[in-house]
Amino acid sequence: MLDADTDRADLELRLIRMSLKDHAFALARSFGMPTTLLGLLLLAAAPACAWEHWGGDRGGQRFSPLAQITPANVGNLVRAFEFHTGDLETRTPALMARTKFEATPLLVEDSLIFCTPFNEVIALDPATGAQKWRYDPKVSPGQRPGNRYACRGVTYWVDEQAAEGAACRSRIFMGTNDTRLIALDARTGTPCADFGANGEVKIEIGKPLLWPGEFQITSPPVVSHGVVVVGSSISDNVRVDAPLGIVRAFDARTGTARWSFDPLVHDGISAGHANVWAPMSSDESRGLVFLPTTSPSPDFWGGKRPGNDEHANSVVALRGETGELVWSFQTVHHDVWDYDLPAQPTLARIDTGEALRDVVIQPTKQGFVFVLDRDTGKPVWPVEERAVPQGGVEGEMLSPTQPFPTHVPDLMPQRFAAEDEFKFLPIIGSPSCDAQLSGLRNDGLYTPPSTQGTVIFPMTGGGVNWGGAAFDPVNQILYANTSYVVHLVKLIPRAEAEALKPPPGVDFGLQTGAPFAMTRKLAMSKLGLLCNKPPWGALVALDLKAGKILWRSTVGTTEDRAPLGLAFAWGTPLVNGVAVTAGGLVFTGAMDAYLRAFDAKSGEELWQGRLPVPGVANPMTYLWKGEQYVAIAAGGHSESGTTIGDSVVAFRLARAGEAPSLWSRTIDRPGGRFRSKAIVSVLALALIAAAAWRRRRRATPRRTAG
Repeated sequence: MLDADTDRADLELRLIRMSLKDHAFALARSFGMPTTLLGLLLLAAAPACAWEHWGGDRGGQRFSPLAQITPANVGNLVRAFEFHTGDLETRTPALMARTKFEATPLLVEDSLIFCTPFNEVIALDPATGAQKWRYDPKVSPGQRPGNRYACRGVTYWVDEQAAEGAACRSRIFMGTNDTRLIALDARTGTPCADFGANGEVKIEIGKPLLWPGEFQITSPPVVSHGVVVVGSSISDNVRVDAPLGIVRAFDARTGTARWSFDPLVHDGISAGHANVWAPMSSDESRGLVFLPTTSPSPDFWGGKRPGNDEHANSVVALRGETGELVWSFQTVHHDVWDYDLPAQPTLARIDTGEALRDVVIQPTKQGFVFVLDRDTGKPVWPVEERAVPQGGVEGEMLSPTQPFPTHVPDLMPQRFAAEDEFKFLPIIGSPSCDAQLSGLRNDGLYTPPSTQGTVIFPMTGGGVNWGGAAFDPVNQILYANTSYVVHLVKLIPRAEAEALKPPPGVDFGLQTGAPFAMTRKLAMSKLGLLCNKPPWGALVALDLKAGKILWRSTVGTTEDRAPLGLAFAWGTPLVNGVAVTAGGLVFTGAMDAYLRAFDAKSGEELWQGRLPVPGVANPMTYLWKGEQYVAIAAGGHSESGTTIGDSVVAFRLARAGEAPSLWSRTIDRPGGRFRSKAIVSVLALALIAAAAWRRRRRATPRRTAG
């Protein structure tokens, strides 16, 4: 909480900046008022409390002022509805095996609106899940996008200059897997005829693609001051002369090009990318958009891009109307580890101990959290340049130092050592890990890629990934999902690369134009278990002001991957994010088929809601006609090998006369299926044994006295 002696005027200033609709409970709690006196009155007066942006608000705080669902009653959640997009019925299994259902629905215009992996936009009734409208852009099933078919969400914008009731006064924007920017009427799903050509603008990439899916758009655009800004997702490790990571902006009304910004400074270097594939944020009062940029091409060898590669691997602030560079802060110099900035920059107002301050919070794949002044980009607390391992391959030009935050602790360990190897069933499992790890270069964080092979931990998928962080502005706590997985990366000399045929499970990148190709794989035993000790995924609560980890909780089990449904509580890798509420709960999905609720204060896991398949997406929550709902896309994640589906599932508190079923309280809980099968098996064996004993007794001749 904020200090008791914090100036009341500062509190009022902070709360005025918040929308009462979005932060009614924050207002009540900041003044020490019971939520029933203010928060509940305000929320009850409105028919709905919306979730209007991918990250909850423009700054990606993923915080909801709703407090109807609490630690005391979360166990009474029941399924409100399950909606199927129809992809499982209309797409082939081979096509579905290239999908990731990562969308976060929005509650806008009295509808839940989201996109499918194939960029179909669907609007649902918020209470029943009944479809209200649907738009299909007809994305080709033969595109083979390098980052799978994915759409993390859509963007909502209201044109205040348009007349009430006018067509396309409120709009839904979406970038597509086949590089289009589409504008739809948010009430009807009809393309906006005045935007581009019949509601769409085709992105001009600037060079021929090697195949149609080399370049795509997977994250939602942002809109600032009437300008819609869109990034891109470009296939990694393909070539040095890759497409440029240009960020493009268009007039939100007409689709006319307004500006473009290439994050990579090309003076004296040969490279592409440094694109923005993750979600962006915006600050309307300042007129700024915030970009999380990625590494230049190729990822694992940078000999043709000497220097720090500005403004790659950076948080970049631009003027939304003009694209003018305001500031940039680089989190990795000369990246050769694929340590992109994968997460939406979180905009928050924090108590630093000296004053309330507007900041940008940027989590990273390495598990760092950088806290930057929103106006200048300068670190709020010191960031040190520390020496890192050297000795790259021939032609490499490594940076001698890398930036390390000092006040804010790392969200996770950043070194994998021999004692961290998982010894589960060592007679069977460990030798395969020993063989993989033996002889590899492993000097800790930022060990250079090598021809002998290099241990990269945290892996290139994080740490923190695209799910980003959530921030409670009242209690000043940051929450983030983290993954604990080891990657093994090896550089292959060009002469050997052309004939190389890597086995299944090994990612192979030619890196054409570089003297080395690359292979990358997870460190995993022959049993299919990760080589590092559990947990493999954890939710972390961080007090920024104190610079202290408050708690860390394992998230997920092996139930949906292990034989017989064994539910070892070892956690799962967590690329998705969380939502935090004023009710004191943190919601998250995982790579087993449950939506979970954790106590925001203690980290205790309080509830699991069974999903048809894993919900590897960010959850959201909303109020509709007096009831709070929690919803998540449950479609699985093909890159992670989960079951694939096509559902959106919502939960709410049981109404009068309702109650969670006995099935949901017992079988639909982690380990419930295994326990039930074990009990049934034991009973069946007991019955068989009893029947055999009876038959044996009947068959045994009775002796008579004589």
